[in-house]
Amino acid sequence: MQDNKAENQQKQARLASYVILASVVVLMGGSWLGGQLGLPVRYAFLFDLIAMAGFAFAMIVLFRVWRARQKDGE
Repeated sequence: MQDNKAENQQKQARLASYVILASVVVLMGGSWLGGQLGLPVRYAFLFDLIAMAGFAFAMIVLFRVWRARQKDGE
């Protein structure tokens, strides 16, 4: 049972790292693409909001993993 919990926590932490990576790519890629194509500023804000949502999701997941590890005494 303990191994299953640790494995689930590792999967959640890995998911959070992928989401952080994707958020950075969206943020930087969106900014670069917007500059290259001359998109209006509102699209830059859209990319920013998407990236912030990804960062918020990742922080919530990582906080839950951290709390679960504290509770388990690891």
